[in-house]
Amino acid sequence: LMKYIDEHLLPGQLGHFFLILSLVSSLIATIAFYKSFKSFDLLEKQSWLNIARFSFALETISVVAVFVILYYIISSHYFEYKYAWQHSSKSLQVEYLLSCFWEGQEGSFMLWSFWHCVLGWVIIKKAGKWEAPVMFSVSFLQFCLATMLIGIYFFGSKVGSNPFVLLRNEMDAPIFQMPDYLSKIQDGNGLNALLQNYWMVIHPPVLFLGFASITIPFAYAIAGLWNKDYTGWIKPAIPYAL
Repeated sequence: LMKYIDEHLLPGQLGHFFLILSLVSSLIATIAFYKSFKSFDLLEKQSWLNIARFSFALETISVVAVFVILYYIISSHYFEYKYAWQHSSKSLQVEYLLSCFWEGQEGSFMLWSFWHCVLGWVIIKKAGKWEAPVMFSVSFLQFCLATMLIGIYFFGSKVGSNPFVLLRNEMDAPIFQMPDYLSKIQDGNGLNALLQNYWMVIHPPVLFLGFASITIPFAYAIAGLWNKDYTGWIKPAIPYAL
C-alpha cells in the first residue's frame, strides 16, 4: 500500500463523517416528525417532537460543518481533493474562492440544504400546530439532498457525488503512482472565467434561498391534505411564496 506524501486527509474524513451524520439525522428527523404528527397521546407527541428537533439540530450542525470544511479545503488549495482541483486555483481572489464552492453540483446541493436548515428553524419557532407535518416534508427533502452528496450506488448506478473524494481515487493517471504526486500538481483548473464577477458571489445564494423557500408552501399543502384542512394552510404558507 503506497503512502502518499503531504496529503491532508483529516478534513476529508471529517467532511465525510458529517455528510453521513446529515443523512442519518435527516432520516431520523423525518420519522420522528411523522410520529409526532400521527400520535394522539400528548406526552408521546411531545416526546417524538423533542427527538425530531434534536435530530434536526444535528442535521443543521452537520450541514454547516460540511460547508465550512469544504470551503477550508478550497481556500487552503488542497488539490488532492477533486473538488478543489476541479473548481479553484491559487490565483483566485477570496470572494471567487467562495464562488468555487457552488460552481459544482455538490456545492449547490449543500447551499440548498443550508437554506432548508435556516427556514426549518423559522418553522419550528413559528409554525405551532403545523410544525410536525410541515417539518416532515422539509426533513424528507433534506434526506433526499443528503443522498445526492454521499455518492452511493443503487443497483449498480451511482447516485450523487461526494465533494470530499480524492483526485487519485477518481482519475487513472501515471502521476498517482508516485508518492509525491502532489508536488507535480502546481495549481487547480480554476473557476470558469465567465463566472468570475461579483454577481456569481451574490446570485447563487439568493437563487437557492428562493428554491428552498418555495419548498415551504409545498410542505404546508401536504400538511393541509393530511389534516384535511384544505384552506387553513394557505395563510401561514403565503409569506414563504412571496
